[in-house]
Amino acid sequence: MDGKSSRVSKKQKAASGAIPQSHQASTLHKHLQQQQDFVTCKDTLNYNVSTADSAQLFSALGIENSWSFKKFKKDFKVVVNWVRGMDMEFELIGSNAAIANALRRILIAEVPTMAIEHVYIINNTSIIADEVLSHRLGLVPVRVDPDLFECKQGSEKSTEKTTAVFKLDVRCSWQPDATMAHEKVMSGDLRWLPGGSEMPEETTCHFEADQGSVVGPEGVALVHKDILLAKMRPGQAVCLEAHCMKGTGAEHAKWSPVATAWYRLQPEVVLLKEVEGEEADALAGELPGLVMVQGSGGDRKAVVTDARQHEKLLEKVRQMSGEEAWRGCIELRKRKDHFIYTVESTGVLRPEQLCSRALDILAAKCDKLLEHL
Repeated sequence: MDGKSSRVSKKQKAASGAIPQSHQASTLHKHLQQQQDFVTCKDTLNYNVSTADSAQLFSALGIENSWSFKKFKKDFKVVVNWVRGMDMEFELIGSNAAIANALRRILIAEVPTMAIEHVYIINNTSIIADEVLSHRLGLVPVRVDPDLFECKQGSEKSTEKTTAVFKLDVRCSWQPDATMAHEKVMSGDLRWLPGGSEMPEETTCHFEADQGSVVGPEGVALVHKDILLAKMRPGQAVCLEAHCMKGTGAEHAKWSPVATAWYRLQPEVVLLKEVEGEEADALAGELPGLVMVQGSGGDRKAVVTDARQHEKLLEKVRQMSGEEAWRGCIELRKRKDHFIYTVESTGVLRPEQLCSRALDILAAKCDKLLEHL
C-alpha cells in the first residue's frame, strides 16, 4: 500500500511539472544566463530583448525558474544618484520592465496636480484670441500641494476645497519716458484670490472660508513668473479670472507633473577575448577613456572601465562590434533588471515627492488587485 502511494505521488509530481530535488541544477549554463540577464546590442540588431518568466522554461535542464519573492526582496534596491532642483536621477535595481514602466506611466498620467481648467474672460482686446489665451493659461504650471484639494465632481459648485482662483487684469499704456507698460502679458501678472471669485454669480464659485488658512503661508502660486502669455499695444487690455482644478495627466497633459520621466538600462562593455599588444593600443585609441591599456612592453593588455562614465562612446562600441577588425572582440550589453531613471518635474512638486506619490499609487493598485482575486 505504501509503495503504491509512493508511485502515485511520483506520478503526480511529474504531472505537475515539479523538478525532483535530486535532478535540480544550481545555475544556468553561462550562455543561457547571459540571455536571461542581458540585452546584447549588435551593430544592426538587439538580441535577447525579452525576459522569460515561465517557471517550467528550464525544467528539461533540471532548473527551477519560478519567481521568488524572497529572492526579489533580497536583490531589489533603489539608489538615488542626485537631486538637482526639479530634476532627479535614481536607479531601480533587481526589478523588471513591467514595474519600471508602470512607475513611469503613473508619474506621467496618474499623480494628481492642480491646473487652470476654466477661464472667464471679462475683457480681451489684445490680438490673441480668447480660446488661444485660455489654452496658454492652462499649460502654466501651478505650485500648490494637490492633497489640500478635492476633485470637483460633475456639476458640483466650486468651493475653496476644489478650486483656486487667479485674476489677470492688465492694460497697456504709454509711459512718460515713451516706453510701454504691460506691452508683454506675463504669467507673473496673475494674482491669486484667496477669497475666491470676484463674480461668484457668473462663475458659480462660492468660498465659505478664506483659502489662505487652508493652503498655508506659501499660498497658491505659479511655478514660473516669466512665461509670455500675450503681447499688447497701448489701449489694449486683458481682464479675466482663471480657476484651477485638481486632475491627472490621463485627462489632459496640463495636469502631468513631469516634463518627462524616462529610464534606460545599465550599460556594460565586455571584451570577449584578451586584447593585447598593438591591438590593445588600437582599441584604446578608438575608445579613449572607456578602454585603458595596462602593463608595458609585451605585457600590454586592454581593460574596460565604467561604461556609465563614457556613454557617448557606447554607440561607437555597438558599431565597432560589427566591423571586421573588432568582430568577436568587444560587445555592448545592457542589464535587463537595472534601470536608470530620470525624472524632470514641471515644478508643481519636487521630484522626490512625485516618486513617493507614484509608488503609493502603484501600491494601491496592487492592493486593489489582491482584493479582487
